[in-house]
Amino acid sequence: MSTSSTADLVRPGVLPWTLGDRVVVALNDGHIDASIGLVQGIPSEEAARLQVEGLRSPDAPRITVNAFLILGGPAPVLIDAGMGAGGPASVGHLMTALRACGVEPGSIGAVLVTHLHSDHVGGLMGPDGAALYPTAEVVIPEAEAAYWLAEGAEGRAPDGAKAGFRRAHALVAAYGDRIRRAGEGEVLPGVEAILAPGHTPGHTAYRVQSGDRSLLIWGDVVHLPAIQFARPEAFLSFDVDGAMAVATRKRILDRAAAERSLVAGMHLEFPALGSVRRDGAGFAWVPEQWSAAS
Repeated sequence: MSTSSTADLVRPGVLPWTLGDRVVVALNDGHIDASIGLVQGIPSEEAARLQVEGLRSPDAPRITVNAFLILGGPAPVLIDAGMGAGGPASVGHLMTALRACGVEPGSIGAVLVTHLHSDHVGGLMGPDGAALYPTAEVVIPEAEAAYWLAEGAEGRAPDGAKAGFRRAHALVAAYGDRIRRAGEGEVLPGVEAILAPGHTPGHTAYRVQSGDRSLLIWGDVVHLPAIQFARPEAFLSFDVDGAMAVATRKRILDRAAAERSLVAGMHLEFPALGSVRRDGAGFAWVPEQWSAAS
């Protein structure tokens, strides 16, 4: 009997879910190994303890990176596009996952952007800066565009943040008149943009509605599930406004728990769909049950 290496058994991160007459496909782009020192708002020892209690590394917390494909409309729609080729080898695999669904980049009708950090829009451009989705419209939240594309913003930014402003301008250059800025409300039929600021000024969630079912794809409301569900006041050092990010997280978690709604996130552990329940003074994550009929 022959044996296979782990690498031989690895398949692209793809999992479809039925949502009314649409299909939502979770696409895993990979992961980024972070540092517990990024966690702010609670003592670092508590952050490490929560990671251990969640059976996760306290030293190099893993941040999962996902995007979502929406099928069932006139053309496939992506929500975010992953890191692309600019990050470590552990991330940047979304295009492989997309093609495993039988979807080519040229068939994507729109890419809805939650915000302009590299692990969400880096995958929209190749190493040469060219657009990787040749016919897609790219929808950027108005408040997000206003922040990253403001005249002189890069010059006023700290050195460590300047690359983000350059990336935003490169994205506009790559997609030209296929960029659409959008505020809150319906951005595509059955898809509503909901401002969720703090992580970035224009950070936006998208609610996908189909029949009597809906799914809130909340972007970066949670980065480290083992920590931020139990202690939603924990934020990350790269949140543009940590206090606002905390307020947004508490509001969205509270509503999701009260309504028992289906939610998904770019940094929830793959396949990243589930519900939120109250747990003492905090919250807990309840993964959705998947079956072949899903």
